[in-house]
Amino acid sequence: MVDNNGTQKIVGLAPNREHSFYGRDVVSVNQFSRDDLSYIFKVADEMRALVRRVGATDLLKGHILGNLFYEPSTRTSSSFIAAMERLGGSVIPIHGVQYSSVSKGESLPDTIRTLECYADVIVLRHPEVGASAMAARYASKPVISAGDGTGEHPTQGLLDLYTIYSELGTIDGLHVAMVGDLKYGRTVHSLARLLKLYDTELSFVAPEILRLPQGIRGEMDEAGRPVHETDKLEEVISDADVVYVTRVQKERFADLTEYEQVKDYYVVTPQVMAQAKERMALMHPLPRVGEIHYDVDSDPRAAYFRQMENGMYIRMALLAAVLGKV
Repeated sequence: MVDNNGTQKIVGLAPNREHSFYGRDVVSVNQFSRDDLSYIFKVADEMRALVRRVGATDLLKGHILGNLFYEPSTRTSSSFIAAMERLGGSVIPIHGVQYSSVSKGESLPDTIRTLECYADVIVLRHPEVGASAMAARYASKPVISAGDGTGEHPTQGLLDLYTIYSELGTIDGLHVAMVGDLKYGRTVHSLARLLKLYDTELSFVAPEILRLPQGIRGEMDEAGRPVHETDKLEEVISDADVVYVTRVQKERFADLTEYEQVKDYYVVTPQVMAQAKERMALMHPLPRVGEIHYDVDSDPRAAYFRQMENGMYIRMALLAAVLGKV
């Protein structure tokens, strides 16, 4: 709706600074409850409706996002920028950190404390596991992790879970199969930890050298989730409600001969999809490097580009929530 001053409002969601997201860092999916997820999904639904109806709002007018990326990024960086700008805010984009004061030896805490002098919220991608939590300890403004090393990617996990809900109308009762690089894939780690909050069955499909870390497998067992591990996609494809494919990440391999052995281990083709359920979701965090054939893109079950769009709505919801506007 639009008020008398021509300002686009978020229908049904009044500002609520008492909500647990206000001023909160987002550095791990482990910090979320099911109630938190339901709340963010509700806000994301509103953001999607708003964008499709009018394109943008001035909800965060006067607020500034510091977008600090120590690793290359297309989707995550662009979606945070788009999210902030569609909310009426501004962005300080810092992507070439090798050309910044970091190259002069500046520490991450000092970089964060400098950036928060100019920004109201900071998004950080960093190659080291735990960097986002460290940044949050030193920052007085909210820090949102955009992925750190092989650890977690919490906003990707949120958008992935939201996509499952949007595509299939539920999360409870689903069989989710994760395929590919489960060892280094931080998107898999984050999504698996979110799915353990729901009544889901999980299949982890990977070659031996890319299997899910035992620590995360142990978390699934402790949560009482049925888990199946295999290296054969054909064992699970016909029963899965969600097939979440990841690329084998060349940049994570110290030994490139190992990468060459597994890079084309799984390739989803129309023939593979013929074995899947008529109603299911094929997902991928992107970029892909051959693990899903382009001929699959026209399949209505191929949800990966809708998944990317959902990332903007989830990040709009998070930015508005941590800044106390919804």
